[in-house]
Amino acid sequence: MDTKVISFFKKIKGKKIALCGIGRSHLPLIPLFTKYGATVIACDKRTRDQLGSIADQAEKSGAYLSLGENYISSFDDIDIFFRTPGMKFFIPEIEQMRKKGVVVTSEMEVFFDICPCKIIGITGSDGKTTTTTIISEFLKSDGKTVHLGGNIGKPLLPEIETISENDYAVVELSSFQLISMRESPDTAIVTNLAPNHLDVHKDMQEYIDAKRNIVLHQNAFSRSVLNLDNDISNSFEENVRGRLLKFSRRTKIENGAYMNENGDIFFAQNGKDIFVMNKSDIKIPGLHNVENYLAAISAVWGEVSPETIVGVARNFGGVAHRNEFVRELDGVKYYNDSIASSPTRTALGTLSLYDEKIIVILGGYDKHLDYTDLGRLICKKVKTAIVMGATAEKIKTAILNAPEYSEEKPEIIEVENMEEAVNAARKSAIPGDKVSLSPASASFDLYKNFEERGEHFKTLVNKLS
Repeated sequence: MDTKVISFFKKIKGKKIALCGIGRSHLPLIPLFTKYGATVIACDKRTRDQLGSIADQAEKSGAYLSLGENYISSFDDIDIFFRTPGMKFFIPEIEQMRKKGVVVTSEMEVFFDICPCKIIGITGSDGKTTTTTIISEFLKSDGKTVHLGGNIGKPLLPEIETISENDYAVVELSSFQLISMRESPDTAIVTNLAPNHLDVHKDMQEYIDAKRNIVLHQNAFSRSVLNLDNDISNSFEENVRGRLLKFSRRTKIENGAYMNENGDIFFAQNGKDIFVMNKSDIKIPGLHNVENYLAAISAVWGEVSPETIVGVARNFGGVAHRNEFVRELDGVKYYNDSIASSPTRTALGTLSLYDEKIIVILGGYDKHLDYTDLGRLICKKVKTAIVMGATAEKIKTAILNAPEYSEEKPEIIEVENMEEAVNAARKSAIPGDKVSLSPASASFDLYKNFEERGEHFKTLVNKLS
């Protein structure tokens, strides 16, 4: 075990640690911390009845529970406070803890502090999960030992005892994780940035500044990969201290990966343009996935072989809930793009894939985003828009107010839930049509997360007869 890891576990012996939020990031930390002599308090706003077996699991792993409305204020003698990624960073309770001398941190911050191997970190408004997975596939296919985690759904600190110096940690990072980070990865990738999560961040600038932390604390030996085609991502250039690479599917560049007008993908370095592959070699469809590959190629160039890159591109079938083919029924194809939790994700994903007009299921939790541009695109690319959830009215208004809208083109159908949405799509579709769940909204009004939403959609589609 690495000396930094050993030192950390020595420091927590005898300490009282509060884990705020009993979810997938914190549950695996309970047995780890108790193993090394810490007292763990698992805190959650939910009641025991609401937590169900999760509360039992936390206690069985050695934690004391602090639940309900006073889950934070019920204790005042803790040494270390781990906040959950979805918890707002600037709240009075946390500020009060800092004043008392409590160490306020997170699972990801500690992992970055003590991880012995190279860290590749990926963030962005859209595409970060696919880009993270592609990078992991590149490295694994080249024989590297990879630890994949972060916002992609798996905490990495519980694995710290088994991580070696020559391994790679490939980490997806959300703005909620990055907002408090004071250490950046060895290689940082910013896929793109557009308004998102404005229901949690106080404004767009806070969201951008949180994302900026992925490059802000790098050193001169680091690598930064920025999207030339995205103004906000590209603006992070002024904060880069190490090697800067960019990627573009529109413009030839000097350092990094780009695509030309023929769809040929090159990596440019030292005045040379090295041919890698054509976009037709990429198995997963869509120009947004070309961008994901350009970012991933720039991140690992020189660490994996070009042959490995092409091999992965030709064989990797994509990540679940991202334009995932579900089934064909009566000549109609159904796709699950539940990951599309913002207008830009729906625009760059589902609505960029098909030449013909399609049927789209839209709507969900309101993150206070603007749907004006999406409304115009829907009028151009959609035959029937089925809207539901908290954002249904905003999406409907954006369509009706679009200059491209003409009476009932597209048709707008309002429904109450996913069952009604799938049934409405079935009734509207004719042979040759495509139906896609691409909500352009978060899932939290009806589901725990986009995965649960996507799985429900797939279940309903597969039950159609």
